[in-house]
Amino acid sequence: MEQKKNIVKPAVGKLGILVVGNGAVATTFMTGVLMTRKGLAKPVGSMTQYDKIRIGKGADKQYLAYKDIVPLADLNHIVFGCWDVYPQNAYQAAMYAEVLKEKDIEPVREELEKIVPMKAAFDKNYAKRLDGDNVKCTVVDGQCALPTRWEMVEMLREDIRQFKQAHGCSRIVVLWAASTEIYVPVDKQVHYTLEALEQAMKADDREHVAPSMCYAYAALQEGAPFIMGAPNTTVDIPAMWELAEKTQMPIAGKDFKTGQTLVKSGFAPIIGVRCLGLSGWFSTNILGNRDGLVLDEPANFRTKEVSKLSTLETILKPEVQPDLYGHGNDEDTQYYHKVRINYYPPRNDNKEGWDNIDIFGWMGYPMQIKINFLCRDSILAAPLCLDLCLLSDLAARAGRWGTQRFLSFFLKSPMHDYVQGEEPVNNLYQQYTMLKNAIREMGGYEADEEVD
Repeated sequence: MEQKKNIVKPAVGKLGILVVGNGAVATTFMTGVLMTRKGLAKPVGSMTQYDKIRIGKGADKQYLAYKDIVPLADLNHIVFGCWDVYPQNAYQAAMYAEVLKEKDIEPVREELEKIVPMKAAFDKNYAKRLDGDNVKCTVVDGQCALPTRWEMVEMLREDIRQFKQAHGCSRIVVLWAASTEIYVPVDKQVHYTLEALEQAMKADDREHVAPSMCYAYAALQEGAPFIMGAPNTTVDIPAMWELAEKTQMPIAGKDFKTGQTLVKSGFAPIIGVRCLGLSGWFSTNILGNRDGLVLDEPANFRTKEVSKLSTLETILKPEVQPDLYGHGNDEDTQYYHKVRINYYPPRNDNKEGWDNIDIFGWMGYPMQIKINFLCRDSILAAPLCLDLCLLSDLAARAGRWGTQRFLSFFLKSPMHDYVQGEEPVNNLYQQYTMLKNAIREMGGYEADEEVD
């Protein structure tokens, strides 16, 4: 197959990955990369490290790894940094998280101990269950006070500049792997234009400007792609789309698709393509890590609930197939869909998800499907972190800015232009096609809809 001229800039120099958060997900991600570099672990679950994409058809077809199609950053060229409300270094945090065994942490202890979190831009009103004191402050009358939102932005921008200079990085990517914030509804008066958002930051509008927005704004202004790994209202607003276009930087979000939603986005299409009916889908989870603790707060759970509920409605559409998906809830307008998350400390990071799916078939006869997924949250999230960072860096070097829809494959609640009535793509197999075609196009090959 003929390859067009590759338009992607090479991955020259060090790639700095700045992670917001230094908890279970972040430390599992960083430890895994460092162990892989030493040849002591395998990056299982990472698409960029294992997946192969078909190029060409017929006699010309061949299956190539991503790095053989596009110039990905090498794992040996990654430098890690982070922000966190707790001051413990990455080694201490990894040991505390108890996701990985000590034998899988000790070989890279020296490297992890050098990753010391910078002070976080933090507002306790957005995560009431966290009580760390490694936070940014401004001194007012001799007392430490919460910085204004604009001051947070300026402090974070300085952090990024200093890290980039100190570590000799040619490029930076900022990844949110911190806790879920309280739900922030999109407000047209604040979130629809960049000018309005900046005015709100300068006016210290704490109700409409979440701390995560300060991280995203700072990253984009410093020429760094930003990835939202939680369900927070952050870069999924028109003001941030405008900033991404202005700075010509990629943005991606939101919410890592790890366990139950991964299953849902992969299984719901089976019901759809088989033309079976759905009466209800009840999902419940138990987990006990810091994420579970934060989500035990109703205002924070609401943010997660909105994200997890959005998956089915764009795959199994009542308005398209009312006979199949138009009954089951109290209003009898569509199937019943409920999501629950319960904090259960004994499980720590070992999340368990149960799905009860009530379907019906020929002549309306009912059937049931039960799914019980005992997974490890951070083990599933870590490879997503790596892929999202490497592919966002790739997109930046390819001149692709704004919302990176091809990264929907990795995310629970894919960003989309709801202002224009665009629907997100939640079908896992459609998302995979989008991912493969983006890699093909950036590699100078033609897009391809053929399934394989």
